[in-house]
Amino acid sequence: MNVLDSLQPLYSVTGFAVGLLVGLTGVGGGSLMTPLLILLFGIHPATAVGTDLLYAAVTKTAGSAVHGFNRTIDWRVVRLLAIGSVPTTVITIIALGRIGINSAAAHDLITVVLTIALFITAATLVFRERIVARYATRLGALQPKQIASLTIIVGAALGVLVSITSVGAGAIGVTALVLLYPKLPTARIVGSDIAHAVPLTLVAGIGHWFLGSINVDVLISLLAGSIPGILIGSYAAVRIPEMALRLVLAGTLVVVATKLAVDIHPAALNGASVAATTAH
Repeated sequence: MNVLDSLQPLYSVTGFAVGLLVGLTGVGGGSLMTPLLILLFGIHPATAVGTDLLYAAVTKTAGSAVHGFNRTIDWRVVRLLAIGSVPTTVITIIALGRIGINSAAAHDLITVVLTIALFITAATLVFRERIVARYATRLGALQPKQIASLTIIVGAALGVLVSITSVGAGAIGVTALVLLYPKLPTARIVGSDIAHAVPLTLVAGIGHWFLGSINVDVLISLLAGSIPGILIGSYAAVRIPEMALRLVLAGTLVVVATKLAVDIHPAALNGASVAATTAH
C-alpha cells in the first residue's frame, strides 16, 4: 500500500514514454530522463542523475532481456565496454563524493557536461553518413585488437560521463559503437549498448545511493511506467527499419539538447556569475 501511495501518475507517464524510446533506440535513460527531471519537475541535478541511474539500471535490464531473446546483443562488445566502464565509474563516484555531490561545483559540472554531451552526440548522429564515409578507410584498416582497445577506452569514457550526468550509456555509446562497428546492424548495436548499460548504471546508481542523491518515490513512479514502455519498444525495435531508428534517435537528441542549451546552460552560467560576484 505504501508503494501504491507513493506513485505519481505524471512521473509514470513520463517513464513510459522514455522507456519506449530506450527500447527502440537504446537512448533515453539519461539523455531524456535527466533533463526532464530537472526542467519539467524541478528536481536538483544531482538527485535527478542519481535517481535516473537506478531507473536506467532496472529498465535496461528489462530491455536487455528482450534483446537477448531476439539475439540482438553482441556479448563480446558488451564485455569490452564493461572492462573499461566499471573501474572508471567507481573512481568517478569517489571523486564526486570528495567534491560534494550537492555542491555548486557539482551542479555546474552536471549541467554543462550534460548539455555539451547531448549536442555532440546529436550532431554526430545527424551527420553519421558523412562521418562514417570520411573515417571508413581508417576504421577498416584497424586490427581486431585495436578495435578491442578502442572499445575499452570508449567504455572508460562512458563510465566517467554516466557517473556525472547519467548520459552516455545510450546516446554516446550508440554513436561510438556505430563508428567502431559500422557493419553491425543497428538493432544489434542498440541491444549491445542496452546490455552494457545494465552493469554501468547499476554500479553508478549504487554509488549515488551512498552519496544520498536518490529520490525513492520518484524512482518507483518512473519504473511503474517505464518497464512496460521499454518492453514494448525493445520488442518493436527489430521490426522497425534501420533508417527510422536513426531518425528517432537523432531527432530526440536534437530536441533535448536544444532544450538544455536554452534552459539549463544559461542557468549554470548565471549561477557561476553570481558566485563570482559574491566572491568579489
